[in-house]
Amino acid sequence: MGYRIAKSGFTLFELMAVIAVLSLVLFFTIPKFQEILLPNESKKFSRWIMLKSQALKEKSLREQKTYILHADMEDASFWISDELMSEEQTREAQKTPEYKLPDDIRLVGVRYPTKGMVSAGNAPIRFHKNGYSDKVIIYLKDDDQEMSFLIEPFLSKVKRYDGYADFDG
Repeated sequence: MGYRIAKSGFTLFELMAVIAVLSLVLFFTIPKFQEILLPNESKKFSRWIMLKSQALKEKSLREQKTYILHADMEDASFWISDELMSEEQTREAQKTPEYKLPDDIRLVGVRYPTKGMVSAGNAPIRFHKNGYSDKVIIYLKDDDQEMSFLIEPFLSKVKRYDGYADFDG
């Protein structure tokens, strides 16, 4: 009366090989998986600007301090300062940007309702201590895609538009 060992089933190596082959097939045949695994840089910036804008509005209201989000056209970067920073602290903040755009995305400019378009130098976007911000549109250009991000003074959400939007509607 001995025990018999059943030899049915698959080895761990065989199961891993099947899962790897199925993963490769799904990766190349279903584009949604590619978007999840290989994030789009413009979507990454969209999430960053939406979250940062809301956070700066809340922080400026909470701390009763005006914060400034600088859009640096030459470096294609964004950095933050506040009204109480010294010149040295501001220069240091500029050297270490909060967000640097990748090389394939270009910061075209920032449009203000009264000042018009700023497409060179530094475009400051103020988040005031009363909880509102400047009304601006940030323009970006990916390889073949143009995008606009509208920051409204009293709304916490940033609107994203395909193409170049304007204040007219």
